[in-house]
Amino acid sequence: QVQLVESGGGLVQAGGSLKLSCAASGRTFSSSAMGWFRQAPGNEREFVAGINWSGARAYYADSVKGRFTISRDNAKNTEYLQMNSLKPEDTAVYYCAADALPYRLPRLSSEYNYWGQGTQVTVSS
Repeated sequence: QVQLVESGGGLVQAGGSLKLSCAASGRTFSSSAMGWFRQAPGNEREFVAGINWSGARAYYADSVKGRFTISRDNAKNTEYLQMNSLKPEDTAVYYCAADALPYRLPRLSSEYNYWGQGTQVTVSS
């Protein structure tokens, strides 16, 4: 059974930082892209960042570019999202996701096959 488990969410003041982790189990994703999405109340789930299978290529939503950094450690089957200069509009439930197919660069939620349960990030002003 494949599981993705996020950790690291919490409450932080505007301008602060948080680092999210997502540990995968049940299969390896060392040949597949992984990503982060978020969903605020009343909004659709939106793409935040993605990283290719090797970690050599990362891509971001414009709203987080320059503030967030995605990374991965294939030896640990884990991905991370370092979030700096947080803003109140970053408040959302953050979900990690993994692609079942190898060597793609997915951006759409429909292209990801595995999802974590979500972790709340709240940024106060």
